[in-house]
Amino acid sequence: MTLDIRGSLKNTKISSDGYVVLEELISNSIDAFLIRQHADPQSRSLTVSVEVDFTSTGLLGDGTDISITCTDNGCGFGDDQADAFVTKDTSYKDDLSIAGIGKCRGSGRIQYFHHFERVGVRSTFRTDDGAVTRTLLPDAGRRKIDVADFGISDGDERAIGTSIRLEAMREATRAKLYKAESLADVFSAANMRRNMLIAFLQRLVSLTAQLGEFVIAFETRNSKGGIESSSLTASDLPEVTVVRSTEVVERDARSGDPLGSTETFTLSHYRLDAQTYDLPRNAISFCARSSPVEDITRRYLKTVAEQNRPVEGFHHIVLIEADLLDRRVNEQRDGFDGIPEEMPVYDLFTDATIAYSDVYDRIDPIIAEMVTPSGWSKDDVIRDVADRFGVIQAMLTDTDTRVIYGDSAKSVAERVLKKYQERIVADTAEIFDLRAEIETAEPHTADFRHKINELSWKYTSSLKTFDMANLSQLVVRRAAIVEILKLACGWGLAVQAIDDGQRRKDEQIIHSIFFPMRKDSHETSDHDIWLLSEEYQYYDYIASDKPLSQIEWDDGGKLFDPAIDEELAATLRRRSQDHAAKRPDIAIFGKEGAAIIIEFKAPGVPMDEHIGDLSRYAHLLAAKSNGRLKKFYGYLVGDTLDPLGMIGWKKFASGRSYFHTSDLQDPDTGRMLGELYAETLLYEDIVNRASKRIGVYREKLQIDFSKKS
Repeated sequence: MTLDIRGSLKNTKISSDGYVVLEELISNSIDAFLIRQHADPQSRSLTVSVEVDFTSTGLLGDGTDISITCTDNGCGFGDDQADAFVTKDTSYKDDLSIAGIGKCRGSGRIQYFHHFERVGVRSTFRTDDGAVTRTLLPDAGRRKIDVADFGISDGDERAIGTSIRLEAMREATRAKLYKAESLADVFSAANMRRNMLIAFLQRLVSLTAQLGEFVIAFETRNSKGGIESSSLTASDLPEVTVVRSTEVVERDARSGDPLGSTETFTLSHYRLDAQTYDLPRNAISFCARSSPVEDITRRYLKTVAEQNRPVEGFHHIVLIEADLLDRRVNEQRDGFDGIPEEMPVYDLFTDATIAYSDVYDRIDPIIAEMVTPSGWSKDDVIRDVADRFGVIQAMLTDTDTRVIYGDSAKSVAERVLKKYQERIVADTAEIFDLRAEIETAEPHTADFRHKINELSWKYTSSLKTFDMANLSQLVVRRAAIVEILKLACGWGLAVQAIDDGQRRKDEQIIHSIFFPMRKDSHETSDHDIWLLSEEYQYYDYIASDKPLSQIEWDDGGKLFDPAIDEELAATLRRRSQDHAAKRPDIAIFGKEGAAIIIEFKAPGVPMDEHIGDLSRYAHLLAAKSNGRLKKFYGYLVGDTLDPLGMIGWKKFASGRSYFHTSDLQDPDTGRMLGELYAETLLYEDIVNRASKRIGVYREKLQIDFSKKS
């Protein structure tokens, strides 16, 4: 058997874990000790020594190189162990019936070669004839390793164990993994001890009885003779704070349907007093074989400060384990293969039955109970989601969406609406499938009635999904429009902040909020005329600052005489040259013979000086519509009104607005043309009315938009 070093480096990726070499060395030492104890049970404890040597390099001694030596008191490199060492895809450990042994594929040692130019081994083991020592000298030119490359010599029974030495770190590896920090910091004795406590905590705790009063010693020596030492011992291990398990449902990869089986995920939470445990960070990780593989801390602690500092005076380590993770861990042990982000997966070759999203749905609320910084309120986020996006508590419950620390209103709304979108697509697909089946059914059979019933129930169940998403979007959109109108009326929009001397466009801005200028309802259906009245939303035709002569009636003919625009201009010209080309800001027409005239006045312009405009418009529209329009509703909208100018108008019981009703008579013949109901409306009244109208929707949806302290 031969280990092809170059081929293995090409086919096995380098791990993204900067401590992977230490983890592999110590993990193999633990395995070797368990094998020794199984073969020769005695009252001994695990001892591992990790020595890191820094040496100066370069002509001026301004460079640094590093070597690592790991020595243990395990079983040593006997024949079986030596064969496994030179076999990349080995099943050696898989066949050992020893509790606590880490299963492997023999790829861990490939990380040694990814990180270092030279790998050496010195190991003493017991045979029937006594102790024997195997030695593999470090050699940078070695391309393959065979069992025959090991030297054999007599050994000392007292030296049973293995020492592996790694020399000359590769420049490419140093640039990729350690560019942001110095090797002296990464591999200081203190940092190695802190990080290995996190990496091996779960495994060491579970093997307390087998490892005895173990000691894992760390020593760093620099080129000037300085030595730093630290150690991790059995007495350093904390007790687990809490262990929780949850079941994740397995699903069909292509349909997403449940398969009737589950995978168990176990979460072990260690809550460590920061004054006792000097750890570099909090750690929440998916594990494989009791060791962290994929760090997911940032999902739950969003900022770097929260990740690296104690939370409420404690460091938190949460380790998530499952048989699925053991099976799916990748070769370089920094992630998992074959676990998709979402289900279903449209891949004919996948064998996945669980997605990360399924796992997170189950573990998120558990971790939220374990690790949540103070000052965060789930209720505040839920209220913000309702305020900003109209996603109410009932929708969170309906979609089984949980809010966890670090969630924003946007992220929660996106999750909810995505689930509704997926549900709507699935429901629609099922409806079409049922339709296809109905088309082939025979009406006189019982199956036909069954399909009809099934289709009706499917439609009924879908209505809730469609309506809840659409109605919520409508409420939030309208709430936003009301807020924009409120700001515009108070000159609070950024576009209204203009330099002195520039012409203000406040009337144009407010006009466009109600209905886009110079368009009609044939050109756009996206408007907000509901601000004035909900029923106007459904009138047959709306024109905004458009020529009235172009408006067509239901029979294809023109609603007004062709000369109406000229006469309107002439009418207004007689009043003021400034209004020569003016038309009603918005005119709304219904086929039952009603017209709504809306005239906006910019903030600060007195409305009482323009109350005659509505009457003039109504008279002209009535006269030129050839008897089609008889009922007129006029609205003069602004923010300034002098009550002394409103003689003959009546004041509303609430607010400062006025209304007036009058007949429209031809001034020459006295013939009755129609009737005008007119109102002066303050912008603040419109805002209040619209807010109350939205309030009805909120009540139906059980939305609370109020700000609570």
